[in-house]
Amino acid sequence: MNIPLVDLITQYQNIRDEILPAIEHVMSSAQFILGEDVSLFETEFAHYCGVKHCIGVASGTDALHLSLRALDVGPGDEVITAGNTFIATALAISFAGATPVFVDVSKNDFNIDVNLIESAITDHTKAIIPVHLYGQPADMDAIMLLARKHNLKVIEDACQAHGARYKDRPAGSIGDAGCFSFYPGKNLGAYGDGGAIITNDANLADKIRLLRQYGQQEKNVHLVLGYNSRLDTLQAAILRVKLNHLEQWNEKRRNIAQTYRELLSDTELVLPLEKPDVNHVYHLFVIQHEQRDQLNATLKAKGVFCGIHYPQPLHQQRPYHHTRTVPDGLPVATELTAKILSLPMFPEISENQIGIVVQAIKDFCA
Repeated sequence: MNIPLVDLITQYQNIRDEILPAIEHVMSSAQFILGEDVSLFETEFAHYCGVKHCIGVASGTDALHLSLRALDVGPGDEVITAGNTFIATALAISFAGATPVFVDVSKNDFNIDVNLIESAITDHTKAIIPVHLYGQPADMDAIMLLARKHNLKVIEDACQAHGARYKDRPAGSIGDAGCFSFYPGKNLGAYGDGGAIITNDANLADKIRLLRQYGQQEKNVHLVLGYNSRLDTLQAAILRVKLNHLEQWNEKRRNIAQTYRELLSDTELVLPLEKPDVNHVYHLFVIQHEQRDQLNATLKAKGVFCGIHYPQPLHQQRPYHHTRTVPDGLPVATELTAKILSLPMFPEISENQIGIVVQAIKDFCA
């Protein structure tokens, strides 16, 4: 039996009878761009996240980029973010013309170390992008306190945290804007690319709507330099179906994580910590092992497919070799990249499959 990191085929088979009519409705209406399902999904996702506004865009990367542009972040500005995130977070900053500054992370939860953020702030700092990595929210109270103190904007990168909560507040709803990706493997994933921005700021929402649609409010009347970054109607229709299942899927992920913890507690693995003031949604279940590469190879040989998220901290990626890091070299993030391994995690994984994963790990450890 091969056990994938993510199983989207089984998920589709389980909801096929809901998905196909939603697709057929869009195809029959021929409303492929900004059709009714887009506005309906935006309303429903805003309600789910406890905010007033949601704007669908083409990807999570675009969500971050357009949020920065709408908040007037650009050339000459610096934006602080975690050094161990997917490169899209940094690319969005670069696309806006700003300069990323990478801050090291906490060993406990993989998220940005809030105790280091203030030392990264300069006269050029304009915003902070905390990343809710792997589905666990960063320490938003401390981040918002720093942002208010230094008059900084906060954009939450919630691209891996659909449905996560920080002190009973939905991830993405706390900062000036929250950004989501609907890449297929996400907890709430489309069948292609897609993204969204949520906010309680009506003026900011209006600016983002202009930016995503060529800078126009009405056809061929362009008010600003805009982009072509729209959530497809087809993807919105699919996301509306899946949104109805998200809470149940997230609860299954949490149960799977607990099962992994119980069954692997007697091994030398370092298991992921869930902080007491958050609701982790386990987009990924990331363990640590000193012999990660050997463990990964052994599991793969037995048909258990894992992932590494991510194999290099951002300052070691070629486009960012000369980027400022705090502290120099990001020692924690760099150390973690040699140890982390993402185990198979998807709501449809069976007890038998979990048992195979666990036994393969225990055989290696023995």
